Amino acid sequence: MVDRLRCPRCGGTRWWRLRSGKRRCAACRHDRRVGTGLPLRLTRPEWRRLLYFFSLGLSGAQIANESGLRRERVLRALLLVRSAMGRDIPPVFSGVVEVDETYVGGAWRNQRQAKREQGTKRGRGVATKQPVFGILARGGQVWAEVVPNVQRATLQRLIKQRVELGSTVCTDTYGAYTGIAAGGYVHRMVEHGKRYSDRQGGHINGLEGFWGYLKRRLAAKGGIRQERLHLYIAEYAWRYNHRKLSSREQVKILLKLIQVRPGGHE
Repeated sequence: MVDRLRCPRCGGTRWWRLRSGKRRCAACRHDRRVGTGLPLRLTRPEWRRLLYFFSLGLSGAQIANESGLRRERVLRALLLVRSAMGRDIPPVFSGVVEVDETYVGGAWRNQRQAKREQGTKRGRGVATKQPVFGILARGGQVWAEVVPNVQRATLQRLIKQRVELGSTVCTDTYGAYTGIAAGGYVHRMVEHGKRYSDRQGGHINGLEGFWGYLKRRLAAKGGIRQERLHLYIAEYAWRYNHRKLSSREQVKILLKLIQVRPGGHE
């Protein structure tokens, strides 16, 4: 049993060592390959420098160059930071909220040959892209998560978990959202092919704005491994929620999230 590493998916610290060399989280069964480099022991000033450059949007290699830290340690630190970002969300959304689903992935021409041979189906149900579901509170924060599918049971379960009963839920006309009103919500639908908002303010323009932001940031990365996509989605949701804060204010929040003590190490 290995118990010093932190799982990037659930935050757990108990691991099983597999024969393949990977380690499996005892809590969520997430597998990851762990390097054999230096232990991650950064001082508070080192964390401050790393997080400052991270808040500016620099890559891991650029942060290593600017901070003077080894690239391996920077990349391991960023896994911890992104995992913490994913936990910094409201436990429940209320008021007027928007819900929607989207797909993320590379351009069709950049897909592997095996995937392109599966067909050219577009829209909902695309097998070659990863579905993502999101919730946005009007005037508040956004949350997004990788989902296995966009079926009714999956999406409405997440709505029930994260949206307070009695709230107004705005959606498009996708059939998976049928029945939301029966679950104790006020349901407003808008058909975006004809208009962007109804007379009562039913729209999902805010969430569509976030989807555009998310896809631009992911595209700029030039490719992300599937098993780490959830971490980058958590990062960009966090950045979007804190976009009005200065770099200094963001660093202060991140230091608290990863629980770095003054004068100590993480």
